[in-house]
Amino acid sequence: MRQKPVALVDFSAHEQDGKKDRNFVMALARGLEILRAFRPSDGLLSNQEIAARTGIPKPTVSRLTYTLTKLGYLSYSERLERYQLGTGVLALGYSSLASMGIRQVGRPLMQEFADDTGASVSLGSRDRLSMVYLENCHGQGALTLRLQVGSRVPVATTAMGRAFLAALPEAEREYLLDHIRRKDEQAWPRVRQGIEQAVADYQEKGYCISAGDWERDVNAVGVPLVLDDGSDVMAFNAGGPSFRLPREELDRHLGPRLVNLVRTVESRLSSGGAQ
Repeated sequence: MRQKPVALVDFSAHEQDGKKDRNFVMALARGLEILRAFRPSDGLLSNQEIAARTGIPKPTVSRLTYTLTKLGYLSYSERLERYQLGTGVLALGYSSLASMGIRQVGRPLMQEFADDTGASVSLGSRDRLSMVYLENCHGQGALTLRLQVGSRVPVATTAMGRAFLAALPEAEREYLLDHIRRKDEQAWPRVRQGIEQAVADYQEKGYCISAGDWERDVNAVGVPLVLDDGSDVMAFNAGGPSFRLPREELDRHLGPRLVNLVRTVESRLSSGGAQ
């Protein structure tokens, strides 16, 4: 069974008691949805392709892409009649990453972990039903996954995503689980079972495992990081090919060590170590 198409955002959700939210700027929301429509694997996109991905009418897409191009957030190929993300978006992204003290604190610890274990070690944050990689470290000579900063992986089946879900308040977690269920009803029973096990593992051990649940030959462990002010939840993971990192290795070494790494990051952040 094919997965149900899921729009990037439900604009009708921004209503209160059947009335439009007067503080919600629809034109801005639609412009941002157009920027979100571009994926790392994409070439250039036409207005028609953007309209299909976002559910925004093509005439509206055409006006918004024109405006975004004028502002530098998109660039336009006259020959191909298609768009790609412009330097304005890159500048915003780099500014955001540069302002995250967690990356400055975490990267040396992550690299040491990767060098010692041969695992890929990553930090990510949620965007919709994906986790977006904000930092990624590999050990020298290790067989690693082809993921980099900006890569997206599923929340539901990866160790990073499950760690994120496990750290959420129950109401927020159930809200996301409902969206995950609607995206793929057929896979839902198996997916839900994996998430419930991950939550139980996190509560007992401090980490979650994904052993072949995302990709058949990939095993990983994940640990959430709840920022001290409660403003956000991020997650770390460590993983690699299953023949190099069997589940027993995750439980015996990688899981406990990743918990220690995250506790160290928390301690340094709270003491101002990111400054």
